[in-house]
Amino acid sequence: MPMKPITVLLAEDHMIVREGFRKMLEFEDDIEVIGEAADGRQAVALAIKLRPAVVLMDIAMPQLNGLEATRQLLKAVPTIKVLMLSAHNDDAYVTNAIESGAKGFLLKQTSAHDVCRAIREVQKGNSFFSPSIARRRERLNASALDRSGAVKKKAAELTSREMETLQLIAEGKANKEIASELGIGIKTVEKHREHLMAKLDIHDTAGLTRYAIGAGIIESSVQLTIV
Repeated sequence: MPMKPITVLLAEDHMIVREGFRKMLEFEDDIEVIGEAADGRQAVALAIKLRPAVVLMDIAMPQLNGLEATRQLLKAVPTIKVLMLSAHNDDAYVTNAIESGAKGFLLKQTSAHDVCRAIREVQKGNSFFSPSIARRRERLNASALDRSGAVKKKAAELTSREMETLQLIAEGKANKEIASELGIGIKTVEKHREHLMAKLDIHDTAGLTRYAIGAGIIESSVQLTIV
């Protein structure tokens, strides 16, 4: 009896990239794409509904970024394995992806062979990183200690609502728009903004936007002008 294929959900806001991954995976007998999502919220909803074995998750997507989408879907369905996708290989991106629960990190330039290997490895419960990322993992792990050998202070932990609010602020949305999109009151948005600034020790919108770009929450092209 043939083994069941590894089911995959593609979460990527650029249709041409999504189609490329789908066509590439169609050549694999043991991998089956069962759904596609164009933003983070759709990715969470489809993952909960379809229960794929693996989600290929773009890190920077509209409405809800891949980091927060990963946290939310793993909270709902812990058995799903997430492979984070990005065009950037910054250390911060990789660290944030792992902390969100992703089992691996793939650059979009990664070969088809390595993408398929990654899917098979994470489905087994292993981790997988693009070769260039894997070569830097030892340095990343070493950097967890400062020169005195003490563990560096962990970055501020944001709640799901704070992460969603941060993304919308960085995308240039006003408090009223954020309230409408998240289905909460304006005063609640203001509180989230205050908590973000306090936790991150950043006290203006431009600083929050730069933080969001640096963390991979949004792409730099999303916010062209920072006021």
